[in-house]
Amino acid sequence: MARFEGAYGGTPPWDIGRPQPALEALARTGELRGRVLDAGCGTGEHALMAAALGFEATGIDAAPTAIEKAREKARERGLEVRFIVGDLTDQADPDDRFDTVLDCGCFHTFDDEDRRAYVAYLRTAIVPGGRFFMLCFSDRAPGGFGPRRISEAEIRDAFADGWRVDAIEPARLETVLRGDRAVEAWLASITRR
Repeated sequence: MARFEGAYGGTPPWDIGRPQPALEALARTGELRGRVLDAGCGTGEHALMAAALGFEATGIDAAPTAIEKAREKARERGLEVRFIVGDLTDQADPDDRFDTVLDCGCFHTFDDEDRRAYVAYLRTAIVPGGRFFMLCFSDRAPGGFGPRRISEAEIRDAFADGWRVDAIEPARLETVLRGDRAVEAWLASITRR
């Protein structure tokens, strides 16, 4: 989504300069496996986290400036990560399949039509039995700023066909707004059938 390109002229509110604690906890407990995709990667913290743990990692984002910053971080940290400027509402490369996909703040940016296209992308990008972990704004968060709030029912509806929703748990999504304010979120764990 090119509309986010301008945010990377500075530090966007979602770029906390490290992995989100909820996704970092998944990595610590061994939930990541195989080839890992950071969908809507921004400056790449989750792909970099996966690479540092020894996984083959890829990050995709529509904002070229975010991808350049991610590549620079990889060089500085001496990590091998493939970062791609790409559209997550387009067809996935059929030769580029992933065992684990991480989404931190991507799903909640899409309108209904783009959300359907994104889920279709994920269906072709994730191998059968692969896992999708999503951290998104919750409808429990107060409105008035930021992206669309997502209900648990919307998540279940989006992943009703060809997926198994393993868990949707309350979580926090950290931001750099107003003194590193955390926002009410959902952490969803979903398996591709």
